[in-house]
Amino acid sequence: MYKETLLMMPGPVPMPETVRNAMTKQAINHRSKEFGDCYADIVKSLKPIFGTKNDMLVLSGSGTAGQEAAIGSFAKGKKIAALVNGKFGERLGLISKIYGETTMIESEWGHALNLEALKQELENGAEVVTLVHNETSAAILNPADEVGKLARKYDALFILDAITSIGGDTVKADEWGADVAIVGSQKCLAAPAGLAAVSVSQKAWDRLSENRPFYLDLKKAKKSADGNPMETPTTPAVPLFLALREACRLVEEEGLENRIARHHKMSAAVRAAGEAWGLSLVPQVDALHKPSNTVTGFFYPEGVEDAKIRGACKKMGIEFAGGQDRLKGKIFRIGNMGIIDTPEIIATVAAVQMCFKKAGYKLEGDGLSAAIDILS
Repeated sequence: MYKETLLMMPGPVPMPETVRNAMTKQAINHRSKEFGDCYADIVKSLKPIFGTKNDMLVLSGSGTAGQEAAIGSFAKGKKIAALVNGKFGERLGLISKIYGETTMIESEWGHALNLEALKQELENGAEVVTLVHNETSAAILNPADEVGKLARKYDALFILDAITSIGGDTVKADEWGADVAIVGSQKCLAAPAGLAAVSVSQKAWDRLSENRPFYLDLKKAKKSADGNPMETPTTPAVPLFLALREACRLVEEEGLENRIARHHKMSAAVRAAGEAWGLSLVPQVDALHKPSNTVTGFFYPEGVEDAKIRGACKKMGIEFAGGQDRLKGKIFRIGNMGIIDTPEIIATVAAVQMCFKKAGYKLEGDGLSAAIDILS
């Protein structure tokens, strides 16, 4: 009997039926008013989700394309301070090294950012700061507001990767001083993978790099988007635009505050289950750094094999994520992005608990009951 796998990952995530259906219509002219209206609808919907009144551009490419478009368009040849406490902060830093003189301000993955070191880099002339808001590799929520304050104090551009928080947690791009903010379509927006949206401030436009990437040149993207109808400079992934418009409509239908509250509740239930099981959270939290509200990470107890737990759950039709690079085999991560709600959380927690038992590993308590207490 065929059964769809339940993706409980930090992206891609399950898509609503209407989003899937939006991709099935006949091809349309990407230079037409019909496409332009679709693009305009997406921009209108995304601005409040980003918390911005700045320009909004949609690119055909993953979240990494949004990262490289931001760095390549605004940081080429400049001094860049890249904050790193996980895989994706590291990726931003590696992209930055291609384009500018980059200092990686590294912390242990899942640990607090070194804001004192950032301040020193800014005093030494750093012109651009990069940050991943919601670092899914270590399931930690970083203090974008505090980083934004430092960037503003030293008049540096602030590039904010909010790829896995926009649409699922509070993001205030303008209030936090994010000159560029980025989201990926397949995360909390619950659209197909393959699009990135970026907001761009006037301050960023005023500091546009002279030499920029060809395909990911945000100046070209703006020129086309400013047309009537709105366009993209090269052929866009039209079906993905249609799907993203529908995904944004569903965010509006649910209400952004309600959507964020649901994400918070689902992640709280997963954390409660982990606490009952006696598992340690991956992130080391403090007054500024919090556990992610869109993905939750736990360390495996000594002797537990990642393949036995995640592999067994996948055979049951539920797939969640393991660790990356230095955390590979040491942690597992349960996502709750997009349309994930109570039934999916209960099914996942029950499956994890069952798979630990089947593999012969004893957990301390009943995580399922703990999760249900939060969800009830």
